[in-house]
Amino acid sequence: MEDKTSITAGHELSGRYEQLYTMLLDAIPSSVLLIDQHLRILSANRNFLEKGQRTLANTIGYRLEEVFPTIILDQMDITKRIRQVIEKNQPTKGERMTYRAPGVPIRIYYYNILPFTWQGRVEGAVLLMDDVTEQVRLSEEVRRVERHLASIVESASDLVLSTDKKGRILTWNAAAERLSDYRESEVRERLFTDFCTDEDRKEIQEIFSRIDSRKYAQMKECPLRTSKGVFIPVSWVFSPLKDSYNQTAGVVAVGRDLTERRKFEMELHQSQKFAALGVMAGGIAHEIRNPLAICSSSAQFLMEEDSTPEFRRECAEKIHKGIQRTSAIIENLLKYSHPSTTTRTTLVNLISLIRETQTLVTYHANILKIEINTSFPQEPVMVEGVATLLQQVFMNLFLNAITAMPTGGHLGIDVKIINSEIRVQVTDTGCGISPREIGKIFDPFYTTSIVGKGTGLGLSLCYAIVKQHQGTIDVESVEGRGSIFTIKLPARYGGGES
Repeated sequence: MEDKTSITAGHELSGRYEQLYTMLLDAIPSSVLLIDQHLRILSANRNFLEKGQRTLANTIGYRLEEVFPTIILDQMDITKRIRQVIEKNQPTKGERMTYRAPGVPIRIYYYNILPFTWQGRVEGAVLLMDDVTEQVRLSEEVRRVERHLASIVESASDLVLSTDKKGRILTWNAAAERLSDYRESEVRERLFTDFCTDEDRKEIQEIFSRIDSRKYAQMKECPLRTSKGVFIPVSWVFSPLKDSYNQTAGVVAVGRDLTERRKFEMELHQSQKFAALGVMAGGIAHEIRNPLAICSSSAQFLMEEDSTPEFRRECAEKIHKGIQRTSAIIENLLKYSHPSTTTRTTLVNLISLIRETQTLVTYHANILKIEINTSFPQEPVMVEGVATLLQQVFMNLFLNAITAMPTGGHLGIDVKIINSEIRVQVTDTGCGISPREIGKIFDPFYTTSIVGKGTGLGLSLCYAIVKQHQGTIDVESVEGRGSIFTIKLPARYGGGES
C-alpha cells in the first residue's frame, strides 16, 4: 500500500516538474527545439510554434526536414551541424539563419546547437533560435544613416572636423583636405591649435575649454595654416559634440573659406572708392558754387552804370567775402577729410553769425520770392566753436531750404535757449523728403537733389561739423509740405577766447 502511495506521489511530482519545465520553456523568448539522434523533434516551446505558425500535433514526432523548409536546411546545412554536435558532444558557435514560414514575412534568427546528454550518453541536441530581425533591420538603418551623414560631410564644400575635449583632431573631411593640403591621417590626434596663428591659439583654447558651458555655438574668424605654411582666412563655428548620454565628448568645427569673400569685398571697396572720387569732385564743385553765386550776382550789379558808389562798395565787399568763403570751404573740406583736434575755438555769438549768413542768401531768396522769417532771443547766444565752420553749416541749410522752394515759400530761422542748450531750427515749405530717403540724407555723397543741383556732401559736412562742436542735428520732413532741421549746441556764457 505504501509502495503504491509513494509511486503515485512520485508520478505526481514528476508531472509537476514536467509542467514546470514546459512553463519555463514557453516563457523563454527564444525558440527551443529538442531533437533526438534520428533528427525527430521531441519538444518544441510556444515561441517556436507561434513564430512558425505550427501546432504541437504537426511538430512533435516529425523529422527536421518535415518542419523546416528544405531550402533552409540545404543552405544553412543545419542537419549536418546537428549530427556533428551529437557525434562529438560539442556545441556549435552561433550562426545566423534566415527563415520564412508560409504566409509570414522573412525572419532572421541567431541560433546555437547544444548537445543533450543523459547519464553520460548523448541522446540528442537542443536547437536555440533568437529572432534578431528587428535588431538587424535597426543596425542596417543605423549604418544607412551613418553612410548618409558621412556622405554629406564628405560632399560638403565647408570644412567639417571634430576633436576631443582637449582639441585633438578626430575627423577631417575632404574639403579640409583640399584647402589645407593635409590628409586626415596626417592631422589625426594633432591639436587643432597647431593649425592656427599664434595670436588666435589662446582664444581657441578658451572656446574649447568652455564649449560645454555655452548655450550657443561659438563663432570666430581664425586663419587656417596649410601644409605650405600659408594662412587662409576661415570663419569657424564651434559646437559641442554630444555622446549617447548627452555629455560633451568633444567639439565639432565647421569652417568656411573666406578667400573669395575677401577678394569680392576688396573689389567692391575699390569700386566704391572710384565712385566716391567722382562724387567728391562734384561735391567740391557744389560747395564752392554757393559763394561763387553770390560773387557772380554782386559782379553783375557792379556792371550796372546807374548804381551808387555805396552800393558798388557793398557789392565789392560781398565779392571779397565770397572769395574768402571759397577759400575757407576748401580748407574745411581738407579738415573734414583729415580731422584735427587742435583747431582753436572761440566764443562765438551765434545770433550775429546767423544774421550775417542770412544776409548772404537774402538776395537769392528774394529772386525766388521766398520770405525769410526769424525769431531770435534778446540776449546774446554764445557757443564755443569755430565761426567759419558753424557759418558753413547754416549756409548749407539755408541754401538747401531755398533750393527746395523753386517757386517761392517761407524760410524760418528760430533760435531758443532751453536748459543751457541752444536750439536752432531751420524750416522751409518746400518739397520735403520722402520717408525712404530721410534716413540717408546725412550719409556722405548721398543726395536727393536733381542732377547738377547737389551731391549730398553739404549735409554730411554739416553733420560732421555739428558733432565736432558736441552737438546734434536732426530732421523732420513731410513729403510735399517741407522740412525742419534742428541743431542743438551746448550754450556758453562769458566772452573772450578759450
